[in-house]
Amino acid sequence: MSSAMFFLAFVIMLAVVAVLMVGLRNLMRDGDGNFSNKMMQLRVFLQFIAVAVIVIGLYIARSNGAG
Repeated sequence: MSSAMFFLAFVIMLAVVAVLMVGLRNLMRDGDGNFSNKMMQLRVFLQFIAVAVIVIGLYIARSNGAG
């Protein structure tokens, strides 16, 4: 996988962790349940994007003969 794809996947995974922490923090402090729900939905979406970027990166690397 190219370094650009690796960096992009890493940034998206960091975003997933950040959104997870924000949602859990709000949930633990008895915050707005609707906000926590939106954060968890955003987390799932970001996880999908991260998996898609990783799969595309691996496909590109494999098609270039790197694997």
